[in-house]
Amino acid sequence: MFQYRQALVRLRAGDTVREIARTGLMGRDKLGELRALAHSRGWLTAGAELPDDATLAAAMRPRRRAASTVSSVEPLREVVQHWFDAGVQGRAIHAALKREHGFTGSYSAVVRMLGHMRASRPPEVTVRLSFAPAEAAQVDFGAGPVLMHPDGQPRRTWAFVMTLCHSRHQYVEFVWDQTVATWLGCHRRAFEWFAAVPERVIVDNAKCAIVKACRHDPLVQRAYAECAEGYGFKIDACPPHDPQKKGIVESGVKYLKANFLPTRTFRDLADLNAQARAWVMTEAGVRCHGTTREQPLVLFALERPLMKALPAVAPDLGTWHRVTVHRDCHVQFDRSFYSAPFTLATKPLWLRATDNMVALYEDYRHVYTHLRSRRPGQRMTVADHLPPEARMFFERDRRWCCARAAEVGPQCAELMERLLSDRIAERLRSAQGVIALGTRYGAARLEAACARALAHDSAHYRTVKTILASGADQQPMATPETPAAYASARFTRTAAELFDAGTTLH
Repeated sequence: MFQYRQALVRLRAGDTVREIARTGLMGRDKLGELRALAHSRGWLTAGAELPDDATLAAAMRPRRRAASTVSSVEPLREVVQHWFDAGVQGRAIHAALKREHGFTGSYSAVVRMLGHMRASRPPEVTVRLSFAPAEAAQVDFGAGPVLMHPDGQPRRTWAFVMTLCHSRHQYVEFVWDQTVATWLGCHRRAFEWFAAVPERVIVDNAKCAIVKACRHDPLVQRAYAECAEGYGFKIDACPPHDPQKKGIVESGVKYLKANFLPTRTFRDLADLNAQARAWVMTEAGVRCHGTTREQPLVLFALERPLMKALPAVAPDLGTWHRVTVHRDCHVQFDRSFYSAPFTLATKPLWLRATDNMVALYEDYRHVYTHLRSRRPGQRMTVADHLPPEARMFFERDRRWCCARAAEVGPQCAELMERLLSDRIAERLRSAQGVIALGTRYGAARLEAACARALAHDSAHYRTVKTILASGADQQPMATPETPAAYASARFTRTAAELFDAGTTLH
């Protein structure tokens, strides 16, 4: 209203409408209207009191001209209002009116009505969130450049960004995926980068952090909850579909994409991360931030002493997985196999995997902990986890047979050596059978039977078994003749025998 009051003062001083209009205070038409109103109300009379702002505003309020025609959409206002409140676009509303209600008006008529509805709606207001030093950090993922993966295929990278809400100092790391293990590892390295931990970490509803998104009772991922407990921070999940609650890191991701990535080239992921760390310290950290009007590193120097110290021993971060014990008494994880007690076959277990260990749990009860396999397909097997018959089968190998035979005696050990040294047939079961005979007949009889079998050059399980079953091992053993003497006695005929048989000697 100041321009109307100033124009009245100049009109009362005798200035013309043309002279006042030249100053740019207002147009000549508006000045003429104001002068006519002032004359009618006596505001230009010398000594008369100037009206206050409320009176001037009421007097100069523009009068709405009555619409010359009624909008063609007016009969369908309620229908349009319903669709407008549901967020339907103007083109779709116009098409639906024509299809369902036989509307023949123009699209411009629909646009004008939507404009009136939009103007009558109260404006959406927002409040900027402010954070005290060391109070919070915000975390988010953003798409990174495509690089050549170690498997030889080009793959998309992802930028993990953690931004301190007060100082705007940030940690940036590019990774290949958004798995829980990657998420936890990035948190560990971010806290080590800051050398401190904030009071709480504000996150989105990514599956690696929040299992079930909910405005009031979000369900936190089990491994992430252990990470928060180990480092001493609280997890603050944003409500679903409300990323504005972590707008600081959202802006940080946009700044990264707009100022770091476009003008650089990268050999591999290691080179990308090295350049990102240098950029944070030499460019992003020393810029004058658009909101705080301070350099992030300068504010971080004041914020860091107020943050929590890192734990003396870094938490053992692990990921939890639901697995099932197969009939072969193993569970499968990350393309490797880990044994579990045979009594748990076909039952579900919890598996907790860290960088070096894999632990199995039945609900809350710890079952066993394995060293983590370093190559796909490897089987980490504990003999005690197998059923008794399987353990017996695997335990009674060649070494076991030789050791048991040596305990029986030298003859049994020699027979065992001959059994297992066969160059054509695998005779491990025969060796196991010979050892089993000692349980039934005793070590002394087995040793004697083995000696008799060796004396007759018949190192076979069947021979030893027959000797024991017939009791031949308990009878005196005559010294057998040599094969040559036996052949001579059997096949050589004397001259007298030949003569008696009518054979003529020459």
